[in-house]
Amino acid sequence: MMRRLLRVLSLVLGLSVLSTVGQAQEARPLSRGQTLYLPIYSHMLYGNIGKSGKASYILLSALVSVRNVDPRRALRVQTARYYDTAGKLLGERLTQPVVIPPLGTLELFVELNDASGGSGANFVLRWDADQAMNPPLVEALHANLDGGKAVVFTSQAVPVAE
Repeated sequence: MMRRLLRVLSLVLGLSVLSTVGQAQEARPLSRGQTLYLPIYSHMLYGNIGKSGKASYILLSALVSVRNVDPRRALRVQTARYYDTAGKLLGERLTQPVVIPPLGTLELFVELNDASGGSGANFVLRWDADQAMNPPLVEALHANLDGGKAVVFTSQAVPVAE
């Protein structure tokens, strides 16, 4: 009886994992352009609320990676606007549109010592292309490797407009 239960549980868990993997690998619809929202954390709260009434925090750098996953077509990143936690525009990170060739990558960097964005910072990026193509993969790799601790995680952009 116990073996049967373990087999059923293994099967259910296995199907659940396969289902999740299948969802992650679905093709996204072709597009000629989008506006993307990318969460950025220039610092992260952690621990307990101290005597000051505030939680501890650690500063984070963020490497924004705009990857053209289309093997045949280039895309243009028109804007990369950086906003703080309150939604205030901190600046445009591109001086002019940038063309990313097929399978190329554009990188933008938020330094570790730039805490201006806060824990709710974000980029709003606008890209376009001459023809419908695979939308880019846009992620941010957040890191702090100082002081014997390692904090590393990613966030991924979501489309907010075509």
